[in-house]
Amino acid sequence: MKVYSLSLLSVTPTTPAQATVLGTSQDLSSFSFYQRGSVGEFMTFFTKTVAERTPANQPSSVEENNYKAHVFRMSGRQPGSLGMAAVMITDLEYPYRPAFSLLTKLLDEHTPLLNNLPSSSAAPSLASASANAFGGNPSQAAAGGLPPAQKGKVEGTLAGYLAKYQDPKQADTIMKVQKELDETKIVLHKTIESVLERGEKLDNLVERSNALSAQSKMFYKTAKKQNSCCVVM
Repeated sequence: MKVYSLSLLSVTPTTPAQATVLGTSQDLSSFSFYQRGSVGEFMTFFTKTVAERTPANQPSSVEENNYKAHVFRMSGRQPGSLGMAAVMITDLEYPYRPAFSLLTKLLDEHTPLLNNLPSSSAAPSLASASANAFGGNPSQAAAGGLPPAQKGKVEGTLAGYLAKYQDPKQADTIMKVQKELDETKIVLHKTIESVLERGEKLDNLVERSNALSAQSKMFYKTAKKQNSCCVVM
């Protein structure tokens, strides 16, 4: 069993929703050195995609090939306010309970971060809102609106959990004091395209994405032809 990625994102209440990564931690040690750049980009791309496409307040798991994205997105506390999502990418064998117990824990611990972010209605995009709200500070805008030091703290926390939860049995022992998750309430999606809008195709999203380099897009196309894409959950 393996955990590849763990991320926290802010999500706008708009339609379509827009997600911005507040912090992420990845373990790509099982991939070759030359693949890690492209794999990392795709992990982030799919993390944002499932955070934006899955419904709020509904734990969901999205399977694709040999990977699974567990996502829990919470709506904002006030109407029209930013929400938050936690996303964990694992292999297919990783159990649901520790995954969603961790996602719930992350959201409980980090929801106050939303108070430090600009309102989702301040500008058309969160990125531009962040830059404007903080005097055009590019480093803070790149951190999703968080001060860089705070983003570093968030990612340090994520890295610690990523390492600890590689062993779900050990992690589950730690979480026994928490309320057990009712797995019947988790919505399971067998492919990434099942959470996309009608008519949307994954290939088109990949092609249009500004977050993926030309090298990563070529990697995706080549891997798909070989039916062995290592990053499509």
